[in-house]
Amino acid sequence: MAEDTRHPFLHGLSKHRGSPPTVVVIFGASGDLTARKLIPAIYNLAHDGLLPADFYLIGFGRKPIPDAEFQAMAESAIKEFSRREIDPAVWSRLAARTLYVSGGYDEKAAYDRLGQRIAGLEKDIGQQLQSLFYISTPPSVFAPILQNLGASGLAARYVRQPNQSKVIIEKPFGKDLASAIALNRSLLNEFEESQVFRIDHYLGKETVQDLLVQRFANAIFEPLWNRNFIDHVQITVAEEVGVGSRAGYYEQSGCLRDMIQNHTMQLLALTAMEPPVSFDPESIRDEKVKLLKAIQPLRLDGTASDVARAQYSEGMLGGKEVPGYLSEKDIAPQSATESYAALRLSINNWRWQGVPFYLRSGKRMARRVSEIAIRFKRAPGNIFAESDRFNLAPNTLAFQIQPDEGLSLVLNAKVPGLETRTQPVKMNFRYATTFGSNTPEAYERLVLDAMIGDGTLFIRGDETERSWQLITPILEHWAAQGRKGMDSYPAGSWGPAASAALLATNGHIWREP
Repeated sequence: MAEDTRHPFLHGLSKHRGSPPTVVVIFGASGDLTARKLIPAIYNLAHDGLLPADFYLIGFGRKPIPDAEFQAMAESAIKEFSRREIDPAVWSRLAARTLYVSGGYDEKAAYDRLGQRIAGLEKDIGQQLQSLFYISTPPSVFAPILQNLGASGLAARYVRQPNQSKVIIEKPFGKDLASAIALNRSLLNEFEESQVFRIDHYLGKETVQDLLVQRFANAIFEPLWNRNFIDHVQITVAEEVGVGSRAGYYEQSGCLRDMIQNHTMQLLALTAMEPPVSFDPESIRDEKVKLLKAIQPLRLDGTASDVARAQYSEGMLGGKEVPGYLSEKDIAPQSATESYAALRLSINNWRWQGVPFYLRSGKRMARRVSEIAIRFKRAPGNIFAESDRFNLAPNTLAFQIQPDEGLSLVLNAKVPGLETRTQPVKMNFRYATTFGSNTPEAYERLVLDAMIGDGTLFIRGDETERSWQLITPILEHWAAQGRKGMDSYPAGSWGPAASAALLATNGHIWREP
């Protein structure tokens, strides 16, 4: 894109971040994530001139298909799922370097063939290629893929050099603490930590990245970002959809594993961590781990419980009747899998002592929205609290992560007129309005960061283990309880009574974003 055709707020921004010559290998090349996210992300990076001149894409899968067929599949995916229409000239250049290798994930010979194909590409261009292995497969084949990348020598290519091989691994990263530790061990048997990129696509969203900018680049916020001024924090990740065709996966996962342990805990860590000593990846990840370690163990039973779970019942959503969780296809009639989970967390450090953090996520909720809401304390000795003429709301700073990325600040203002009346008003900033609507998607940023070796927006091994250390006792408690204590909420609502009770203990209520 020519500089003079870019949005005016984007003028002068760097368009190239220095990736070495690279081959991206996608395991699970025929999967849904590859079609919907990965191939469109790579195409858009090519469109924006952010791929190195020597770039190759190799799909790896069980089904033997020719390069041309994989190229046609990729083109169809771009046409259907890309954020911009396909440019024939851009796609032609990328398609010529889009290849396919077939073989079983546990077949050592297939990895040898893959290595030979990469070596052939290096011979053609006369220089070394960085290999970026993207594991976009079911967790059941993570281990054989990792073992064969090691056994074939692919994992150790140019290790500790600028173009060392790297691996991106998709969630779920384990299903509990023990499995996460085992998976970390499998990874580190074949790769060094500097080669490993554990992905959580929420960290690639613009508003999540902007959270660090708002906290540490604006002097008006950081002095207030503590227990003296903040009353509590609410983090919501709500979905309108039900389980749909994912019942088989969801029954093994549930909301706590699927959304809270990864996405929501990452949002918490970025919101509450201490200022890092620098913007380098390890400094940021060090502070996230420190924050997770400061979270107190949760109370799991009785009236003082810090956790709530529920399943959606039948209800109305979008003007249509929808079934309850237990009536969905392939869901067991006595299923104890939660479609909604909420936590009340306490952080034992100087900054946050006494400030509750509330986390919730669920399916079939009133609307699709993800946000972080910082609720400030009310002004002391407020002279405007003396009369019902004054409609006052607590000041709230909300980061909306989806669907409309941006942030808002709730203030109290005087209503125009001859007497003094007040009402809350909202100041809004939206990315689409300020910077244009064609915002890069999360996977574009994350794939590019992995190519250049920037781990800031990826999860370190000790970080994922600490998160599972907090969540696993809840999972074990709920498994022992069966359906005992399972609440319900109508589809199209904001959640169950048990979740509201977590806040009511402290005199708080959930926002309706």
